[in-house]
Amino acid sequence: MSARMTKLRVIKFTKDFLLASRILQVFMPINRLFGFVYHFNLLTSWVHKHKKDKMLMNDFYRPVRNYDDRYLSFKKLVDHYKLNEMPVSYLEFGVAHGHSMKWWLQHCGNPASRFYGFDTFEGLPEDWGLFSKGDMLSAIPEVNDNRAVFIKGIFQDTLNNFLEETVPSIKGTKKVIHMDADLFSATLFALSQLYPHLQKGDIVMFDEFNVYNHEFNAFRLFTECFYVKLKPVSAQNNFYHAAFEVE
Repeated sequence: MSARMTKLRVIKFTKDFLLASRILQVFMPINRLFGFVYHFNLLTSWVHKHKKDKMLMNDFYRPVRNYDDRYLSFKKLVDHYKLNEMPVSYLEFGVAHGHSMKWWLQHCGNPASRFYGFDTFEGLPEDWGLFSKGDMLSAIPEVNDNRAVFIKGIFQDTLNNFLEETVPSIKGTKKVIHMDADLFSATLFALSQLYPHLQKGDIVMFDEFNVYNHEFNAFRLFTECFYVKLKPVSAQNNFYHAAFEVE
């Protein structure tokens, strides 16, 4: 028997024994701690691997965050990619009160651009950190711009129908995708459904990127499982807000 086969037999026996004996469940009370250490170390390794990448903006490391600095990133992206001069398809996942959606409407003035905002508009569909299900409740924003459309409901119920109906009209345009859904489940679902429609040069932003077990975890699994290369092009507030270009 080869050394490889012997090793495989040992691994299989050990795994089956642990499964049957349940001995590792002694660690159940501190499972969350193990999860935190594992995912936060993955985030830390990723940040330090990319902290010196050439980007339009990168403020790492800063001791105090300023959430509004994300608008500086938005402006850099618009100017660098000339997004005001071309028709763009802007898709935002997690609209809330619509502050960022309104910013993009104001700064991308091409009449052929289209803006789509997805949200439950009934608050979070599940708990997120210190926030409970139903928190962040907001009404559909009022905007005086007929280029904007809001799609109400959880993404799992609304996104696929939207893509079936809308992809032909946005195909070929540069897409700016703003992931502000907070939740791992919502972020990963949206990215996985958008995957067939991503094109080289599209922009994908994350509003809570360095939340290790939610948006970052969704980003990591999406890029690893779908073999998608996303190049970081902007980072604010220690990668809390991060933007990427599809390669």
